[in-house]
Amino acid sequence: MRLSSLADYAVVMMAAAARHCGASCRLNATSLAEETGLPLPTVQKLVSKLSAAGLIESARGTGGGFRLARPPAAITVADIVEAIEGPIALTTCVDTGKHDCAIEATCRVMPHWNAVNGAVKGALAGVSLASLSRSA
Repeated sequence: MRLSSLADYAVVMMAAAARHCGASCRLNATSLAEETGLPLPTVQKLVSKLSAAGLIESARGTGGGFRLARPPAAITVADIVEAIEGPIALTTCVDTGKHDCAIEATCRVMPHWNAVNGAVKGALAGVSLASLSRSA
């Protein structure tokens, strides 16, 4: 299992935002791109996706920019990954509504994938943005 580059970059960007000022001040995409080394168009794309998911609030114009929608302790890695990737689903049989597995009718492991998926999602949900933004 591997996260996409965009999901990885979203975590990096959100951690940098949390280090700056959490949910208390506005940041701009240009300064965050410079700090993280991410290309500005990528940061802008991530701001759009994270805003649509309700993890950041953005405002245009003078005094605009964006800020975290919640305190860093209330945002998890699972929240960020799902904002970029969609619901965490390790296999198609845990992805609600999908029935495109060739062996679904006879699979003896299928009933157990929800537990595995839940463990992975739980692990990601157990890591807060606050913990990622602390100095190591």
